[in-house]
Amino acid sequence: MALIDLGPRELLLAALLVLANAGASLALQLGLARRLLLAAVRATLQLALLGLVLQVVFDLDRAELVLAVMVLMTFLAAFEAVRRSRHRVPGLLRASIAVTLTSAMAVTLYATAVVLRVEPWYAPQYLIPILGMVLGNCLNGISLGLETVLTGFRQERDQVECLLAHGATRAEASRDVVRRAVRTGLIPVVNMMVAAGAISIPGMMTGQILAGESPFSAARYQLFILLAIAGGTALGTVGIVFASRRLVFDERDRLRVERIRPLAE
Repeated sequence: MALIDLGPRELLLAALLVLANAGASLALQLGLARRLLLAAVRATLQLALLGLVLQVVFDLDRAELVLAVMVLMTFLAAFEAVRRSRHRVPGLLRASIAVTLTSAMAVTLYATAVVLRVEPWYAPQYLIPILGMVLGNCLNGISLGLETVLTGFRQERDQVECLLAHGATRAEASRDVVRRAVRTGLIPVVNMMVAAGAISIPGMMTGQILAGESPFSAARYQLFILLAIAGGTALGTVGIVFASRRLVFDERDRLRVERIRPLAE
């Protein structure tokens, strides 16, 4: 079956669903109507711009342009991860950029060069969509891990300093906080993998089926993407948690909670 084209009429009909949600928000006085409409407008503009940019990138098919788009996507994800946190630490944005760049890029290049063996290696049809899916989930893991670890050090300062006073190393004193932060960051991707196929049909598989791909082939690609997402999220979450720990301890293994600045203050 050929792919059904979506024109302005079809998209306007789909937009009625958002208007219905906004109407429900007004009726129930949820205060979300304006945010829903603005989010829909923002998504429309962003996706339209993305489509135009990717069309140019695909047409030119140049390695430096593909890499530039990938780096820009990674920087935006790193910035968004820090923006979502309610705490700030000096050097946090640089750490987020380094972690996001390393984890998402490494997993994406491994997936395309080693697993898929894409030729040429910079083929935008594969690199950019895969990076986008990895980044989206990696961003969630990084932001959750970041928020949990910084909150943990503030709330459990006494326990950590007590362990340090009794001779524990930085790693030993912060073990519980670090474990909880990493676990929190990985929960969403674990839940997504558990639900895939049994409860939900993930986005990539849905898109391929709608495009006319066989369901079994679409399932194989979706599994490949889920494994790549899990790898990128794990690397990103662990990386940002350990980087955050390094930022809140000094060279003498002293916990410097004053470096953690809540945004409300």
